[in-house]
Amino acid sequence: VQLVESGGGLVQPGGSLRLSCVASGFTFSTFHMTWYRQAPGKERELVATISSTGSSLSYGSTNYADSVKGRFTISRDNAKNTMYLQMNSLKPEDTAVYYCNAVHRIVASVGYWGQGTQVTVSS
Repeated sequence: VQLVESGGGLVQPGGSLRLSCVASGFTFSTFHMTWYRQAPGKERELVATISSTGSSLSYGSTNYADSVKGRFTISRDNAKNTMYLQMNSLKPEDTAVYYCNAVHRIVASVGYWGQGTQVTVSS
């Protein structure tokens, strides 16, 4: 089982980045997917989540942290086993390591984490 994030980097305030999370070794479509982030000295926080197929939620329903609403967009492509996070209008406070997380739609104790990708917003 693997979750591999990519797309992080250094960007100026106001810029954009698109993160990707490629999954392997499990049935991607049956897992709720979430982006988390952790800034230095702070706890890991939820950024955005997107639901799986076959759950009580409508497929592809999304939720966002208030701090990123209107700027970030989460999406998934089950055919490619990939989740994305489009980040626009980036701010210095978005600087963090971004992690992807997968949780089974029924058995919530079954879940996986990626290794993280660094996003730095600085001029």
